[in-house]
Amino acid sequence: MFFCCGVESVVILGFGRWAWKRCTYIGANDSANWTFATPEEFEPIPRMCRLVLAVYESDLHNPQFIPQHGYRLNPDRVIKRVNYEQTQGRAPPYIIYIDHDHKDIVLAIRGLNLYKESDYKTLLDNRLGMQMFDGGFVHHGLLKSAVWLLNEEGETLKRLWEENGKVYDMVFAGHSLGSGVAALLTVIVVNHRDKLGGIPREKIRCYVMAPARCMSLNLAVKYADVIHSIILQDDFLPRTATPLEDIFKSIFWLLALLVVFGLLERYLHSRRCGRFPPEVRTAIPVDGRFEHIVLSCNATSDHGIIWIERESQKALEKMKEISSETITTPPDVQKFERMQTIEQEHRDALERAVSLNIPHAVATPDAEPCMDNDAEPCMDNGTVPCQSEGEQASKTKSTSSGGKTNWDEVVKKLFKKGESGHLVLNKDETALKNISVVQPS
Repeated sequence: MFFCCGVESVVILGFGRWAWKRCTYIGANDSANWTFATPEEFEPIPRMCRLVLAVYESDLHNPQFIPQHGYRLNPDRVIKRVNYEQTQGRAPPYIIYIDHDHKDIVLAIRGLNLYKESDYKTLLDNRLGMQMFDGGFVHHGLLKSAVWLLNEEGETLKRLWEENGKVYDMVFAGHSLGSGVAALLTVIVVNHRDKLGGIPREKIRCYVMAPARCMSLNLAVKYADVIHSIILQDDFLPRTATPLEDIFKSIFWLLALLVVFGLLERYLHSRRCGRFPPEVRTAIPVDGRFEHIVLSCNATSDHGIIWIERESQKALEKMKEISSETITTPPDVQKFERMQTIEQEHRDALERAVSLNIPHAVATPDAEPCMDNDAEPCMDNGTVPCQSEGEQASKTKSTSSGGKTNWDEVVKKLFKKGESGHLVLNKDETALKNISVVQPS
């Protein structure tokens, strides 16, 4: 009897300790050891948020959903606006905007529309391990959207870049569901820069706000120098460690936990319902990265693009104010030295991924696009052969001779079906025969 009482006491104390730690966990814990971002690094973020918000407007000359700080853009520089009727559900709506002040060509994609069935179909078009790409796993539905979007707008982006002297940066931005499309679109473009006029890798950037996990860890680290993820404090979606097809289950359990722990959380962290002056930290995390959903009344509001834009603008103004106060003294880290620091962080992250035995992780990023000139069997939707090698070769030849780039063919050329039945990157097939691969979770 005494022993049973002792065991029960230990269990109760253990559960109480777990509940206390779980309820007192805050989003800032994840980035507590990260370095502070500089104003130069963070300056594009509010601007990209406003461009994504602009996608929601039908007429920027007469906007209906003006953000707190205004759009601060020239409506006449919107090159193209595409709505749901024009995409026919193949991708979220987007705009193409040319920013002459910052020398950017921006393709901005809106987030999930709760009233559109097509967005749910894109989100749910995936299974764990279904789509392999560039040596890792990506979300099948989002990859299809990215390929469709490049088929539609690849020539437009190439033309704009060439017309502006090949000096502008190519920027992709998205929020929530659109962030996944933008991220995978960026991965494809980085690997096939010749299809956009030979644009250098350093001129390609991607900003994804409140991103979902749409690619395996080795790809996230590999392209960390190009793809920048922006996460506002307690946002639940980037912290959802399950595949995207289980997002809705995660939302259900999140709401259930918020109800169960709501009263206790109110007393422990009622301060988190307010807004503190924001601070911006940056890093390339490999392990221990946003693995815990935060029990907070801001868990869902922090996902909104309006709040992200508002807090990022506030953070930028605060950073500039602090920077102007210390202008008489040299900065702790010079700009050139900071660029070298970021490059070193990327190399360290790549090496860390290799040391953790992450499948297909490499110690250095690819310097050249991974193109294979040999014609390979086409895969319809990434699953079954759809044409012969001769047909693929002739079609590829006609495409490269000055016609419009077919991004479906470009992507499908990357794949061969491996011995396990998975679609494997052509250049990785030989290596896969010599090593034991643990599939990423």
